[in-house]
Amino acid sequence: MTDEKIEWRKEEAGFSLRKKPRILTIPAQNYFSIKGNGGPNLPDFQKRVQTLYPLSYTIRMSQKNDWDIPNFKLYTVYPLQGYWGIQPQYLDAPVMQKEHFTYTISIKQPDFVTDAIAAEALVRAKSKIDADLFDQVFFDHQPEQLVAQVLHVGAFDDEPESFAKLEQFIDEAGYVRSEKEHTEIYMSDFRRVEEAQRKTILRVAIQKK
Repeated sequence: MTDEKIEWRKEEAGFSLRKKPRILTIPAQNYFSIKGNGGPNLPDFQKRVQTLYPLSYTIRMSQKNDWDIPNFKLYTVYPLQGYWGIQPQYLDAPVMQKEHFTYTISIKQPDFVTDAIAAEALVRAKSKIDADLFDQVFFDHQPEQLVAQVLHVGAFDDEPESFAKLEQFIDEAGYVRSEKEHTEIYMSDFRRVEEAQRKTILRVAIQKK
């Protein structure tokens, strides 16, 4: 373990709580992830969320549990995020419902977490993960990506207003969305923070017009 700390809230632009829309390049990153279908209020979504935290904390607390990870640096566990889309059979539905969603929920891992470390974390955390979901968790490698994002403050149901603001910004900057799906990064713990105060980063992939 080095004395250096990972200060991702200060050092990684993708987690900035800046209120104005912005364009930035997100570098290649790694995550523990799990896929699912349906709305975020369903019990199944909550069960899937709970598969990711034992893995993340197993790595974060490794130095206190006799696990010497090479190049380990102290850090705070990264926030939960969700990559949201629509299940193919509902793309032409006249009215979109939350039950139509498909998603990948993830927690980013520090750069020192390799495939081998991720595999060991799965072994060490297995007893803390729902047995029915354990085989669905995976270590996900995401490539560098050009994105636009904006901070949304408030209830999740009010996100369309922030997305409209983001869409206008993207258009005026000379870009278009490169995919229909979007990412939400939950900078507030939605289990503990009142709806009006929740901070969520809304992010979409973009490309030049």
